[in-house]
Amino acid sequence: MLSLLLAIVQAATPAAPEATPTPRPAPSGPVVVIETSLGPVRVGLDKAKAPITVDNFIKYARAGHYDGTIFHRVIPGFMIQGGGYEPDMRERTETLLPPIKNEAKNGLRNLRGTIAMARTSDPNSATAQFFINVVNSPRLDYAIAGAGYCVFGEVLDGMDVVDKIVAVPTTTKGVNQNVPVNPVLIKSIREVTQ
Repeated sequence: MLSLLLAIVQAATPAAPEATPTPRPAPSGPVVVIETSLGPVRVGLDKAKAPITVDNFIKYARAGHYDGTIFHRVIPGFMIQGGGYEPDMRERTETLLPPIKNEAKNGLRNLRGTIAMARTSDPNSATAQFFINVVNSPRLDYAIAGAGYCVFGEVLDGMDVVDKIVAVPTTTKGVNQNVPVNPVLIKSIREVTQ
């Protein structure tokens, strides 16, 4: 009888409303919105841990360098990379600033949802291109990958958009592999109030 009464009470009790996910607090720096053709991604930048990298990224964003570029390298189970090519796969070779010092030794890890600088085999070669990790990638961290890849912020809102981007069909175009069949445009990257 007690178990029947408990079952009736449980059935009559309304379910608790689903909690609305709240955005994580921003790291210690500016917040930007990457407006893409698949939706917005809000990113907090960590000026305390990566001051050179954040300043560099913000200068490129303010100059409009990213407007009209694409995510040109999309690899499921790894990352999405953008900021250096136009939809026709013409590389934006002009750079506003010289390559920056690699700040990968800052203690920030290449975890899912973090943003990091792309570079060549030269650790101090990053200019404008960046990537967003879609999985934890410890092999990109300082010491594990030698000089590592500098993380300078994290996605606060919009990982669903990042996940949409990493799931688009890709192809090879010339020497470039993992290129979205239909370009995923970066319309703009703008600072916003937190």
